[in-house]
Amino acid sequence: MSNLRSYDLADFPVPSGREEVWRFAPRTALKPLLDDAPSDGHLGWETVLPEGVTLREISTEEAVQRAASAPVDRISALAAKHAGGAVLLEIPAGSQHQEPIVLDLSGSGREPVVWGWILIEIGEGASATVALRHFGSAIYAGNISVVVKDGARCEFVSVQAWDDDSVHAGHLATRVGRDATLRSVVVTLGGEAVRLVQTVDYDGLGGDADVRGLYFADAGQRFEHRSFVDHAMPNCRSNVVFKGALQGEGARSVWVGDVLIQPKAVGTQTYEINRNLLLDDGPRADSVPNLEILTGDVVGAGHASTTGRFDEEQLFYLRSRGIPEDQARRLVVLGFFTDVLDGIDVPMIRSELMRAVEAELGYDHQENA
Repeated sequence: MSNLRSYDLADFPVPSGREEVWRFAPRTALKPLLDDAPSDGHLGWETVLPEGVTLREISTEEAVQRAASAPVDRISALAAKHAGGAVLLEIPAGSQHQEPIVLDLSGSGREPVVWGWILIEIGEGASATVALRHFGSAIYAGNISVVVKDGARCEFVSVQAWDDDSVHAGHLATRVGRDATLRSVVVTLGGEAVRLVQTVDYDGLGGDADVRGLYFADAGQRFEHRSFVDHAMPNCRSNVVFKGALQGEGARSVWVGDVLIQPKAVGTQTYEINRNLLLDDGPRADSVPNLEILTGDVVGAGHASTTGRFDEEQLFYLRSRGIPEDQARRLVVLGFFTDVLDGIDVPMIRSELMRAVEAELGYDHQENA
């Protein structure tokens, strides 16, 4: 597993496709995001901020100083280079926010390419939920940085609900402070091609990161999710759970999960799992869990991966109790996603995502009301 982080574009040459980090990528769709070309494209923004929370533009230099991590690949390095600075969302230290802070980003067309960089800082001892939702049509490279400072708690939800012609790639960099807690959920339901890389780093003892993901690929859609958890501090915890459903000819998903436990990271507890559900004969799912342990003093470490077809026995059981086939399929798929959806503490967003999954299955609430 590679842990290269750099703002220097020379460290990330144009990929040939033979590199491990690019061997699954839909490089044809991603080609505009691999070209070193500036752009004046932008996404539309909508948000309502609670009292005390600020949103402001900062320079590239300040963003580099405050970001959770340097870029991890060519696309994220280009986004940092061409974004023209960043937008910083600051949650003040000690503040408690019960209602979610929602940022909606929307695209209005595939041209020009859009480069973006968003920083989110949760101050010491603060608690907040931040949801970032992507809509519309765009070719977009977006870096996101989430820094959870000492003793703070953050739930971060990123939703990719793009139109079917959109392309989105980027780096979700997260950093967890001493005795801080991060819960992140990445949900990908729309777009022609989506490739997201998440990194988790720790700044102190006792950090806790719960990283979850949900994706549903239809015919022709290609979704790739990569996660890298770098346990470099003692007595920290991580839990990674990604689940995907696929249906239709050419539907493709890729999940690559890397966990590194460095020599001084004694007392680490970590587990990662990926499960994929194939709803018909057309899709393909690739799943690659990796775990590297460089110390013998760990609380627990493991990984697992499964890919299987729709369980006809479950369907038969439900139908034998009078439930119509379409509703039975819906219940089975929603049950498959339960532990990811239940990890979202925001009822509004959880309900929206359940409806979106049902829509993927062709379930219409109005018709079934």
